[in-house]
Amino acid sequence: MGKASRIKQQSAREKIAAQREAARKAERRNRMLITGGSTLVVLVIVLAFVLVKLSQGSPSNSSSTGTPLPASVTSQVTGVPAATLDKVGKGLVPAFTKGQPPFAPGSGAPLTSGGKPEMLYIGAEYCPYCAAMRWPMAVALSRFGTLTTPLHGIHSSSHDVYPSTATLTFYKSGYHSPYLAFTPVETTTVDKTPLQNPTNAQNAVWARYEPNPQTRGFPFVAFSNKQAMKGYFYNPAVLQGKSWSQIAAALHDPTSPIAQNVLGAANYITGAICQMTNNQPANVCNSAAVTAVKSGL
Repeated sequence: MGKASRIKQQSAREKIAAQREAARKAERRNRMLITGGSTLVVLVIVLAFVLVKLSQGSPSNSSSTGTPLPASVTSQVTGVPAATLDKVGKGLVPAFTKGQPPFAPGSGAPLTSGGKPEMLYIGAEYCPYCAAMRWPMAVALSRFGTLTTPLHGIHSSSHDVYPSTATLTFYKSGYHSPYLAFTPVETTTVDKTPLQNPTNAQNAVWARYEPNPQTRGFPFVAFSNKQAMKGYFYNPAVLQGKSWSQIAAALHDPTSPIAQNVLGAANYITGAICQMTNNQPANVCNSAAVTAVKSGL
């Protein structure tokens, strides 16, 4: 074979090798693109899943479960000393109600549950007036029994009067007392989605005191039909800008504006409960605080 022929064959082999190498590179590049594209698809799917979960939300201020309150806050709310309540007495309630009784007279057959007189509460988590009244309700109920489920904190609607008032929720709360049954119904969440529906019997009790469903409002409490609470009877403004911890701590200073309002309301609620329980237990129902409010019931 001549020199020219050998050079020509070598050039052909090099050309073929170069083509094969180019093909291998192209194949590797395609595999990388496919792998990268698959990874990108997976990342997009994961990101979409995360965004959906975030849009659904986790338990927070607007959820019906609320935020578990620190044990210190719970103990301060449920353990207000009797001496502190006695010092507050009527508090600022008479000034706020202009001397009018905070409750409406009861009517109808006594409400009972499990053989005990029943305190029926109907409210809503977004409601600023419910936000105000849950504090004194929790204080008063704790004098007759135990809120067995850990307290959870929420804030009322940020788009209403007294916006974002720190409060408790009674949703899924538990209560044990030898003297009464407590039945809470939180109808609506903070973001105004349905939560709990009152039963026909509960709606009938509510309608007895507020016949017009267009003007029926929160909060509503029937104290075994001995008394009925329609609305609020202290100034919710005292809670504005306060945290759960600040409110709970202020309950132990009888001179604080919060204690004068919240504990004053708690004493009236305690008096209404005493009417349900035939003044039991005596140490609560014969206390100076309850004696002070009896004329206003």
